[in-house]
Amino acid sequence: MKKSIAGLGVFLVMASSVWAHRLDQYLQATMLSVEKDRVQVFMRLIPGVAVSQAVLPSIDTNGDGVISESEQRAYAGRVAGDVALSADGRGLTLRLMSVVFPKMEEMKEGIGEIRMTFSADLPSGGHRRRIVFENHHQRKISAYLVNSLVPSDPDLRIVSQNRNTLQSFYQVEVSSLGFWFHDFGSMFQLGVQHIAEGTDHLLFLLTLLLPAPLIAVGSRWGGFAGARHCLMQSLKVVTAFTLGHSLTLALAALGVIHLPSRPIEVLVALSILISAVHALRPLLPGREAGIAAFFGLIHGLAFASTLGSLGLGWQERVVSLLGFNMGIEAMQLMVVAATLPSLVLLGVTRAYSVFRIGGALFAVFASACWIAERIGQVSTPVDLVVNEVAGHAVWIAAGLFVVSLSCWMVENKGERAILGDQCEPV
Repeated sequence: MKKSIAGLGVFLVMASSVWAHRLDQYLQATMLSVEKDRVQVFMRLIPGVAVSQAVLPSIDTNGDGVISESEQRAYAGRVAGDVALSADGRGLTLRLMSVVFPKMEEMKEGIGEIRMTFSADLPSGGHRRRIVFENHHQRKISAYLVNSLVPSDPDLRIVSQNRNTLQSFYQVEVSSLGFWFHDFGSMFQLGVQHIAEGTDHLLFLLTLLLPAPLIAVGSRWGGFAGARHCLMQSLKVVTAFTLGHSLTLALAALGVIHLPSRPIEVLVALSILISAVHALRPLLPGREAGIAAFFGLIHGLAFASTLGSLGLGWQERVVSLLGFNMGIEAMQLMVVAATLPSLVLLGVTRAYSVFRIGGALFAVFASACWIAERIGQVSTPVDLVVNEVAGHAVWIAAGLFVVSLSCWMVENKGERAILGDQCEPV
C-alpha cells in the first residue's frame, strides 16, 4: 500500500505542475487501485478560473456560498453517474467512500482540489481481468488524466494499459497468475508485438532475403540457384540474425552493456540501406549470414530498449528476456514462412528481377528517410508509408503468392511449349 500512496503522490505532484499553467479547464485526475476483490477509484478534480463559474452552481446548488455536506455528497453522486467502471464487460457499482471539498474561495481562484474516493466490489473471475474506466463528467470543459497504482498484492500484476487520446477511456488488464508464467507469457506477446510493429527490423530481414534465390555472378546477381539453395540461405540468414540479436539483447537487458538509443537507431536504419544495396548488387556474395549476424548485434541493442523501459528487476529480466526473445523469433519465422514460397516461385521467373529491384529501392527510400530523421531530426513521410504497407501485410503476402504462382505457371507453360516445338519431327 505504501507503493500505492507514493505512486499517487508522485502522480499528483507531476500533475500539479501542469495545472498551474492550465486554468481554463476542469482538470480531472483519476487513479485506479485494483485488488483481488475490489477496485478503488481515487479522483482529484480542479476547476480552472475560467470554468469555475460554470462548475460551482452545480455544487453549491442553493447559492449560499457554502458547500454543505449534503451538497458535497450530492455532487459526488453526479460525478459517479458520469463515470463508468466495468470488469470483464460487467458494470460495477461505485460506492462513495470519502469526499473532501476545498474552500469556496480556493475554487474560485482555480487552486481548489476536490478529492473523492469510490470503491466497487470485483466479482469473481479468471486469472486475467480487464478493468475499464470511462469518465464523461463535464466533458465539454474538462481535461482528463488516468493511471493505475502498482498492486499492493504481490500476486497481482499489471499486464497492459490502454487509453484513448483524451484519456476519458482507460483499460487496464491485471493478471493473478504466478510470476514465472505471467512474465514469460506477457513478454512473449510483447516480443511478437514488437516485431509486428517494428517495421525497420522486419524490413532489414526481408531485404536481406531478397537475393536468397539467386546465385552471384561476378558483380551481378545471376539466375535461380535452386529451391534448396534458397531455403538454406534463408535459414542461415534468419539463424545468424537470431544469434546476433539474442547475444546483445541478453547483454543489454541484463545490464552488462549500455549504449545511447539514438546511435543504435541510426545504425539500424543503416543496416537496411546496406542490405538494400546488397540486394541490388552483391557486396559480399555468399556472406549474407555474416551481414545478418553483425547487424543482428545492433538490432539486439534496439530490442533491449523495450525491456529496459519496463523497469524490471534482475530475476524478472531473465524470464522476460526468454519470453521476449522467443516472441521475436516466432514472429520472424511466421514472416519468413509467409514470404519464402513466393521468393522460390518468383526466383525461377524473369519477373523476379523487377520484384527484387523494386523491393530494394523501397528499402533504400525507407532507410534514407529514417537516417535523415534520426540524425538530423528531419520530418519525412516514411513512417506513414511503411506503416500503411505493414497494415496490409497479410493481403500483400497473399497477393504476392498469387502473383508469384501465376508468373511461375506462365513461365513453365512457355518452357514446355518451346520444348514441344523442339521435339516435333521435321
